Amino acid sequence: MWYNSHMLANCRVVLVCTHYAGNLGATARVMRNFGLSDLVLVAPYARASDLEARRMATHGLCVLDSARVVPDLSDALADCALAFGTSALTAGVWRSGTVGSAAEKLPDLYRAAESNRVALVFGPEPHGLSNEELGRCHGQVHIPVDPEYGSLNLAQAVAICCYELRRAWSRSQNDARGVPNEPPRAVAPMRDQERMFEDLREALASIGYLFGDRADSLMHALRHLIGRAQPSPQEVKLLHGLARQTLWAAGQMRKPEGTA
Repeated sequence: MWYNSHMLANCRVVLVCTHYAGNLGATARVMRNFGLSDLVLVAPYARASDLEARRMATHGLCVLDSARVVPDLSDALADCALAFGTSALTAGVWRSGTVGSAAEKLPDLYRAAESNRVALVFGPEPHGLSNEELGRCHGQVHIPVDPEYGSLNLAQAVAICCYELRRAWSRSQNDARGVPNEPPRAVAPMRDQERMFEDLREALASIGYLFGDRADSLMHALRHLIGRAQPSPQEVKLLHGLARQTLWAAGQMRKPEGTA
C-alpha cells in the first residue's frame, strides 16, 4: 500500500453532498499528498468520474477511483469510533461546547485512529453541515480565518485538516524513534560570535555608524539584536563577510582619486 501508516489509513475523509466536481478531485489530491486514502462521498451532486474531478485529482486518482458513495451520513460513519465535523459556525450551546481548532482537535482524532476507524466530515459548499449532521459527530473542528470573510473553499479546508493529521503522524513517528519533532538548531559558539562582533564594530565605525559617546550603546543594542536570533555558524560567517566587505568599501571611498 502507498500510505505510510495504519493510523493514517484509519483516518477517513467524508464529503457530504459535494456540489462541485473540482472539489472532489482536489480533495483526493491533498489526501494523497498527506498519506490518507479512505474517501467516502455522501449523496454527492458531483461525480468522481467528471472530467474536472479527474483533472484536479492529478496524482490522487487512486484515492478518487477508490472512493465509496453512500446515501446517508450514518452509512459513512457506521464503522467509525470517533468523528469530527467541520464548520465555520461556532455559536450555540452545542457548538461552543465541542468546538476546537484543527490544530487542537485533530491530534485527538489521530490518537483514536491507533485502534479504530475515525472520520473527518465536511459539508456541502453552499452552506456546510447542518446542525443535525454535526449532531452525529463527537466534536467540531473550526479553522480560524479572518471574520471579514469566513467562507473557506472545501478542498482548502480538507488540506488544512489533512496537514494537521500528518503533523500528528510525524510527531508520533519521531517520538517513537526518540527524535524531537524539530531538530535542534545549531548555534555558533561564543568565540566565533565575539570575533564577528569585533569585525562588525570595526566595520560600522569605518562608515561612521558607531561614533562618539553613542558608539558603545549602539553596539550593545546590536549585540542583543543578533544574540536573540541565536545565529547559526553559517549566519555568523555571513555577518563576517558583510563586515569585511564594508571595511573594504570604506577603504575604497577614502582613497584619493586616481589611486588603485
